[in-house]
Amino acid sequence: MSVSYASLGELRKGSFIVIDGEPCRIVEISKAKTGKHGSAKAHVVAVCLFSGNKKTLTAPVDARVEVPIVDKRIGQVIADMGDMIQIMDMETYETIEIEKPKDEELASKLAPGVEVEYWNVMGRYMIMNVRGGRRS
Repeated sequence: MSVSYASLGELRKGSFIVIDGEPCRIVEISKAKTGKHGSAKAHVVAVCLFSGNKKTLTAPVDARVEVPIVDKRIGQVIADMGDMIQIMDMETYETIEIEKPKDEELASKLAPGVEVEYWNVMGRYMIMNVRGGRRS
């Protein structure tokens, strides 16, 4: 299972949330009390992990929302195939192909033999950073 559930009121800035089926990181959250008979509402602004698009959500603080399970793993770059990077997981030794990061500085450090931290979020992969060793 790639998601769990939490109450919207439990989430904080920096937490992860699923909005419109996309895993996002919360960059801003504000809570507002409503009238005598209403329930408190939360307004969430989040950035999609894969596309970088801003998404917003307004819902009662007691609403159940999906939270993506982020599986942080270590892998070794095997090959640079243009816009894709082939990585071997250091634990399971399986090979996967991940889209090259849009961050030019990070992408320039990716070369065969380099260890990277990558995330598996809802069945999609992204390279987060280069680990020690052969940094440029």
